[in-house]
Amino acid sequence: MQLVERSPKKIMLTPIGEEIAQRSQLVLSDIEQIRNLARRSGNPADGVLRLGLFPTLAPYFLPHVVPSLRKRFPNLRLQLAEEKTDGILRMLRQGELDAALLALPINREGLEMEVLFEEPFVLALPCEHPLASRNSLTVNDLRGSELLLLEEGHCLRDHALEVCALANAHERVDFHATSMETLRQMVAADVGITLMPLLAVKPPIAATGNVVIRSFRKPAPSRTIALVWRSSSAISKFLKELAVSLKDLPPDLLKP
Repeated sequence: MQLVERSPKKIMLTPIGEEIAQRSQLVLSDIEQIRNLARRSGNPADGVLRLGLFPTLAPYFLPHVVPSLRKRFPNLRLQLAEEKTDGILRMLRQGELDAALLALPINREGLEMEVLFEEPFVLALPCEHPLASRNSLTVNDLRGSELLLLEEGHCLRDHALEVCALANAHERVDFHATSMETLRQMVAADVGITLMPLLAVKPPIAATGNVVIRSFRKPAPSRTIALVWRSSSAISKFLKELAVSLKDLPPDLLKP
């Protein structure tokens, strides 16, 4: 049985080799699950929690919740993995993560989740932009606008495209940012306007020169953030307790 096909310039798996490799990955995942069961046989709050987060949430949400988590679970050690949503879901399903903070919707097969909060979007504009003179906006105010968006793979891009569709706006096709901070600096450089999640403009994030933030009147566009874990997880009960703590945010944090 030939598993590998060799040529002078490369080596690749045969079809049967591919199948064996995939099945081996499943076996390794099962072994990792068994290790997790043994590791979690005691108190889950006294061990390591491997938590996945996506880049447009992690740096803006964690400062608000980590201090309270340390008080409630003083012996819990967070091991954080910051990846795009598809990468986090893959790591979660393969047992490389215990739980993840994700924006809905996602493929829920084999997963449990607890919704934490609804995060509004705001509009970031250069100071001299015509919409900057208004105190608040509606989605329809974006009609015909051209928005700066993140590159493919970011869930924030998908959410922004949904808003564009509602408002009959469109993306600027000659520019795709790799991060939220790149978007912020492009707005400051008067390149265009963009949607940002509210936590990305709240303290301790400092204000940026030549960037005006405007909120939307209800119904405002938003994203839903949830704690997600495998249905088979040995620490489901603890993760539900953790979700309660993650919901305990400062009262005005999600108010524009």
